[in-house]
Amino acid sequence: MRIEISLSSAAKQMRTASIALLFAIGMVLPWGMAHAGAVFIPPVDNPIKWHPGHYVTLVSPGPNNPWYMKQVYSELKETPTLRGITIRYRWSELESAKGVYDFSAIDEHLKELTIHKKRLIILLELKSSVDYPQAELVPDYVKAGTLYEGGLFPYSGWRSTGIKGYGIKLWNPLVRDRLVALMRELGSRFNSHPYFEGVGLTETSMGKPLITLSNAQIDGYYNNIISINQQMRQHFPNTMVFQFVNYPRQLIASFVNNMKKTGIALGCPDVFLDEPGLFYDATRNPPEGIYSYYPELSGKIPLTVQIEKANYENTRFDRKGYQPTISELLAFARHELDVNYIFWTRSPDYFPSVLKAMSWKNQTRDAAGGLNATCPSTYFACVD
Repeated sequence: MRIEISLSSAAKQMRTASIALLFAIGMVLPWGMAHAGAVFIPPVDNPIKWHPGHYVTLVSPGPNNPWYMKQVYSELKETPTLRGITIRYRWSELESAKGVYDFSAIDEHLKELTIHKKRLIILLELKSSVDYPQAELVPDYVKAGTLYEGGLFPYSGWRSTGIKGYGIKLWNPLVRDRLVALMRELGSRFNSHPYFEGVGLTETSMGKPLITLSNAQIDGYYNNIISINQQMRQHFPNTMVFQFVNYPRQLIASFVNNMKKTGIALGCPDVFLDEPGLFYDATRNPPEGIYSYYPELSGKIPLTVQIEKANYENTRFDRKGYQPTISELLAFARHELDVNYIFWTRSPDYFPSVLKAMSWKNQTRDAAGGLNATCPSTYFACVD
């Protein structure tokens, strides 16, 4: 597989700027190149909203449940260390028909978060799981359209043959372009909102497709993730844009190189303390795993990580490890990965322990909750 990108770098750095400057020069640029391989010039003189720290990732159907959200806002109020929430969205929730967008749910959350002076990060899902049936992954017009090849493909786990979920056919350039159009509209609406902190895409791993894919389709899938990342950066010039990266290991370097040249944030969907595939190093088990990239990128690009329900339960994906403590998860993310942002999944059995940890001295000593608050060197400036 091969990924070809041609990028120009943005490497100016300032440490202070005013919020007025942010919105004076932070205009969303017109929709430009949406094709992998095209020369992409990232914004170079744009300050970025920067509020590193601890965020709560909500679990479905919580974001749409008033009772659930009342609990969340109560926790945010009682836990100053928590800087905001992360909400997952599916494409179909935001675009009901071609070009018909509905961002009312995001508007409502931002309205409430602004009152509490907390921030919103959204994560667009590229895969679904049969274990968590929700809204369709793609809009009906994509699923029904022959030009979009039905929009979805089934995948399984690497040790099974049954359908585990569905992924988006990102190798199709028309599917890619419609997803870019969604990002353009989201950027136009929310880039300049002071409490809209970030936007990202879920993991790069496509699972084990249960349909036969050509090399061109596989290449196209990953090329187009990079292309969409670039367009997100273009349409959110003043907002942190991130990509969760885990597999395939042989392509991680391509994703990271794009991030270093464009200022896109690196994320990982899991903190598994003993998962071999995430820890491989280039000297003994090349190509190296995603965790190996974090230390060298510290201070250069934003670094994020998500702590999922499975991470609370075991140190390995195959569940052959042990159940870690919240302290162990936090220490690894803070000291080994040196992240700027942690997204703690609000799993009912484990989140009370997270809330308790947020009250400890190391988390209450500064606004970033003890995490690395350094403005990345690929950013022109960071603003409060």
